[in-house]
Amino acid sequence: IKSVGGPVIDAIVSERKERGPYTNLQDFVIRVADRDVNKKAMENFIKAGAFDSLGGTRKQYMSIYLTLMDDIAHDRKNNLAGQMSLFDLVAEEDKASFDVQLPDVGEYPKDVILQFEKDVLGIYLSGHPLEEYEDMWQRGITNKTSDFLLDEETNSVIVLDGSRAVIGGIIADKKIKYTKNDKVMAFLTVEDLVGQTEVIVFPRDYERNSNKLEVDNRVFVKGRVSLEEDKDAKLICEAVYSFDEIPKELWIRFKNKEEYEAKQEQLKELILGSDGRDEICIYLSEEKAMKKLPPSECVCVDDYLIGRAKELFGDESVAIKSNTAMLKRG
Repeated sequence: IKSVGGPVIDAIVSERKERGPYTNLQDFVIRVADRDVNKKAMENFIKAGAFDSLGGTRKQYMSIYLTLMDDIAHDRKNNLAGQMSLFDLVAEEDKASFDVQLPDVGEYPKDVILQFEKDVLGIYLSGHPLEEYEDMWQRGITNKTSDFLLDEETNSVIVLDGSRAVIGGIIADKKIKYTKNDKVMAFLTVEDLVGQTEVIVFPRDYERNSNKLEVDNRVFVKGRVSLEEDKDAKLICEAVYSFDEIPKELWIRFKNKEEYEAKQEQLKELILGSDGRDEICIYLSEEKAMKKLPPSECVCVDDYLIGRAKELFGDESVAIKSNTAMLKRG
């Protein structure tokens, strides 16, 4: 864990062995206050999930740890000066009522938790940022990053030199280089759910797509495979699409044609309240019929629209699909 050295870990483990498990965050801070556990280490413990077993959320802990550490440090100074606190006068069985209450702030979104883990651990620990996009990712790619890795037994890779491929994932790293003509190019590390591969972006394509090529962006990269003997394959970038660019389809299921016709006004309300390029697909269960509404009735599929559609037609009747066919054309 970043900013946490061996002596700090040894002190925490030693205290736990001597006096038993830590019961909550306040108990932890009190017991390690004189063992050089500083505020940065505390913050990174929280971000890494080290206190998840103590009954609170990471957002709750982040909300109180600074105040908690300052208050305990202040009490210790008073004790050294011979002053007693109210806590010292309370009977042992009543001291639990003096525990700091965790604020009702909920938990961070999953992507924030994962970014915290990556920042302080160097890896995603409790999940992966692509998990919620897995369906779209699977349908959008032609190859996984593992297809670019050299197999030590066969000394070969799955992809073929010069072939076209589409990969998708998060830009985990980016290195900028300048050509002899002072043009900007980049070497990217794209990470998906199974591994990483290198993507080379030459100046023309970098200039076209520079706004999409930032670390942590989720992208599909279409390009040409480049092989060198005894090395992992690389992808030469020809086009980049952010995940947000991929057109979506809003699927709404009705029991039958009669129900569909009866709810025309609600559907009209939904369409008029949104403007975009995402299509609406209607499915009639009894007739097993599907109809795609015309371009003039396209919408912008965002969280608000999805929520409103579920209010009007029910959670089980609404689904979102990504139209990734554009990635495999050409």
